[in-house]
Amino acid sequence: MRYSFHLPLERVAQADEFLSFAALRDMVQALERAGIDACYVTDHPMPADSWLRSGGHHTLDPFVALSFAAAATRTLKLHTNIVVLAYRNPFITAKMAASLDVLSGGRLILGVGAGYLEEEFSALGARLDGRGAAMEQAIAAMKLAWRGESVQFSGRDFNAPGNTALPRPVQRPHPPIWIGGNSDGAIQRAVRHGDGWLPFPVPAGAKARVRTAEITSPAALRLKIRHARELAEAAGRTTPFDICMVPFGAGMHNTQRPQRDALIDQIGQLADAGVTWLSIALPCRDRSEYLDNVDWFGRDIAAAVSS
Repeated sequence: MRYSFHLPLERVAQADEFLSFAALRDMVQALERAGIDACYVTDHPMPADSWLRSGGHHTLDPFVALSFAAAATRTLKLHTNIVVLAYRNPFITAKMAASLDVLSGGRLILGVGAGYLEEEFSALGARLDGRGAAMEQAIAAMKLAWRGESVQFSGRDFNAPGNTALPRPVQRPHPPIWIGGNSDGAIQRAVRHGDGWLPFPVPAGAKARVRTAEITSPAALRLKIRHARELAEAAGRTTPFDICMVPFGAGMHNTQRPQRDALIDQIGQLADAGVTWLSIALPCRDRSEYLDNVDWFGRDIAAAVSS
């Protein structure tokens, strides 16, 4: 099992604690010391006030934030969790991703998704309708751009009649692309177009709000992983395929640290189901608590799981 750890850069009301290079350096270097594999950030360029009032959050730009994380570390992988592809021109996203991959020495994990916040789509001049197909188109365009050769490709709202983007990413043929979402369509896209899948817990009452299918237990996740494997086998897929899940009870909105033995037991269940990575978020009312929890996780959880 490998771990991608949340960076609490959405806490704009606590800028002194979290939103400075010194604070970010403390956090990412603590992750490296604890043996954590990656750090992750989210993506909300212009969230709606109504969503913020209902529990939504702000963010820093993911590529800028992860560039600073790269500058303060040597081995920590840099995980966008997730970038909404429909918010941006795909060639701009490809350039930002390649730039970060080059400057970090090949450490980017590009988590992407279709998005679901209609008001944010509107504010950014993006279209919510057809966002799944638009995401597939964007991935195809980015893969072409990352070849470093002339691109001739027309898509929704963009056209490259013969354009080239250099430098190429360090990772070949491109940084790993993990595709988010719980629906059958998201699983199909991940298997066909990605290098991994990013599911997350969704209780039954929340599926309409986040516009994706529910996943309420490790057993429910196991069924979806089985479906992903069946799709991969039918497609003749032989390349590696990561699955990065948020453990139940260790998401961004939890206020209590999970109980040690219960979390270790759940990690075992998720690994047995086929999960290869976990996205971890622990409470952090201040930076000191964040650093303490990182140390706790590396010492009491990750070490116990690996042994």
